[in-house]
Amino acid sequence: MSIRLIEGDITQARVDAIVNAANPVMLGGGGVDGAIHAAAGPALLDACRRVKAIHGVRCPTGEARITTAGDLNARYVIHTVGPVYHTANDPEALLISCYRQSLALAQMHLCRSIAFPAISCGIYGYPIEDAADIALDNCQQSEYSDLVIRFYLFGKTMYSIWSDMQ
Repeated sequence: MSIRLIEGDITQARVDAIVNAANPVMLGGGGVDGAIHAAAGPALLDACRRVKAIHGVRCPTGEARITTAGDLNARYVIHTVGPVYHTANDPEALLISCYRQSLALAQMHLCRSIAFPAISCGIYGYPIEDAADIALDNCQQSEYSDLVIRFYLFGKTMYSIWSDMQ
């Protein structure tokens, strides 16, 4: 098993799948989502539009969807919607589901490497230490031992907190 923390820009990752901390409509947004859409170009937005929406939602909180990656150095983008910490019912279960569903999609599509951001740690307000613990614990499960897992963490503070948790 290979898990590595990187302080840097996830859009520069050279992996089979980049995980996007998306919003439920999957049409771009701010933070990581906006950066991934900007770097991937219009092909990613087109791929997201092809995901069936139910009442405007393409990906409910705690779930994941996979698309092509546009101009990114990846084959796929796995979009997952993390919980908004202060309003979600059982945010821990939802965040766990984000990681597990993302990892399962990567395996189903024969990915050997995957890059994650710190899901829900930005404007969604998840406590960073708790989120890091959930992410690292779930990614260290034996069923994912065939994957090379990278966490791209934005800024020295985020990187330092996650490093202390590893």
